[in-house]
Amino acid sequence: MIKTLKKAADPVIVGLALFNIAIHLAFAGNLEYHRDEMLYFVLGMHPAAGYASVPPLTGLLAWIVQNLFGFSIYAVRLLPSIASGVMVLLVSGIAKELGGSRYASILSAIGFMVAGFALRTYLMFMPVFLDVTFWTLIIYILIKYINTGKENYLLWLGITSGFALLNKYMPGVLFLGLLLIIPFTSHREVFTKKKFWLGLGAGFLIFLPNLLWQVKMGFPVTDHLSELNRTQLTNVNRLIFLAEQFYMASWSSFLLVAGMLYLLGNKTVIRFRFLGYLALFVILFLMMVRGKSYYTIGIFPVLITAGAVSYDLSLKSVRSRIILPVLLVILTLPFLPMGLPVFKAEGMVKYFSILEKRFGLNMGRRFEDNSIHSLPQDYADMLGWEQLTRVADSAWNMIVDKNAAFIYAENYGEAAALTIIGKKYDLPEPVCFNESFMYWFPKQFNPDITSIVYINYEEPGEDVRSLFKKIKKIGGITDPNSREYGTSVYLCQEPVKSFNHFWKIRTKDMVR
Repeated sequence: MIKTLKKAADPVIVGLALFNIAIHLAFAGNLEYHRDEMLYFVLGMHPAAGYASVPPLTGLLAWIVQNLFGFSIYAVRLLPSIASGVMVLLVSGIAKELGGSRYASILSAIGFMVAGFALRTYLMFMPVFLDVTFWTLIIYILIKYINTGKENYLLWLGITSGFALLNKYMPGVLFLGLLLIIPFTSHREVFTKKKFWLGLGAGFLIFLPNLLWQVKMGFPVTDHLSELNRTQLTNVNRLIFLAEQFYMASWSSFLLVAGMLYLLGNKTVIRFRFLGYLALFVILFLMMVRGKSYYTIGIFPVLITAGAVSYDLSLKSVRSRIILPVLLVILTLPFLPMGLPVFKAEGMVKYFSILEKRFGLNMGRRFEDNSIHSLPQDYADMLGWEQLTRVADSAWNMIVDKNAAFIYAENYGEAAALTIIGKKYDLPEPVCFNESFMYWFPKQFNPDITSIVYINYEEPGEDVRSLFKKIKKIGGITDPNSREYGTSVYLCQEPVKSFNHFWKIRTKDMVR
């Protein structure tokens, strides 16, 4: 399979792959860490077979990166950037397997590179960048098997599927679609192949540690999905969901739509028609269950690639074949900040403000609760953390007996920021009951606690106020463009009773 990719990667494709890596790294430091990036990097500090919301592969990769390169923002964003280059090789390879010429390979690479979802996904260290890569790799392996009949690809299919599930559970939707569609195609003979079942067994063994962890912990994934549905998915509007499919693909929608029509209607690729039905299934299924709009992007690269093959066959003149990729790039440039933070924070705010004032556009600025803000949620989630950590450090340095103190953060973003950014200040890892942090809080403190640095968007509750005589607000996040705007740091001291007694009651029924 690696040899196949090497053959598909001519000098132009390799150049585009390297450029894609470079452009993602070039803008990696314009904003701060994303809250989720920091959470996933913290997972690397607590190796396990599973976590509250994700399988273990993200944590394993974080552990490798932080031990090799440290915790800088460029270290965090190195793997996604490299994966963006790998994706250029993959989509160009798929174009060739679908019958496209060298032009189709180049067009598919450019179409992927300028797509909004690809620009954003491969900027940040999250399971999503590997998820899209695994979806694309699985489809590539399927196509290779269909074209060559070599059963070793079925082994790779199972192994890759196992790692895909070890990264994120979303490939389950892909596998469900394949299981429902393949039996109605000529490719159903795959189920009679020994190596298909061997590959399936290998994939199951790869995924097994996380499955056993889920069983042991009482399937926390169900709690995560329940909370997700209650707090976020319930706000999903199905019409907006469909509209955002085109927004995420941006100008590459011209390729994406053409690819869907090509796979579903062109007789020259009838053996790959199932991919068109698969794409329809993924989009419609996720729309019906009110999934987030970006859940569908795993199927986008193959559609963009099929669209490139379609244009390869339909565009005859040299002029038109040159104009299309050039036009995709030119049209993308004014909207590049929607996919990549090409400016610092002030420039990004100004850019989106101009879009609204001059053109009446508020695209991309809708948060998960359907409210509109000055920046897209991803960018708003990349502001304020440095300031919060500095203020927390100031509060921590006011404490005389640090052995009898700890830092409490209300949500995982705050806790992750103080863990990752706090390394510059030698801050201890905060205690938090949110996300995977709920597995790591101490059962009791020795010596008993006399001081707490308390971090929350809201003021300390009655339980905290009744416990400490002295509570002082030290500061907080003052950037109105930050999603955490208003989050404050309090120094709580002089407890009126044993903190360990309070802690025992407070954590009695919590997961450990």
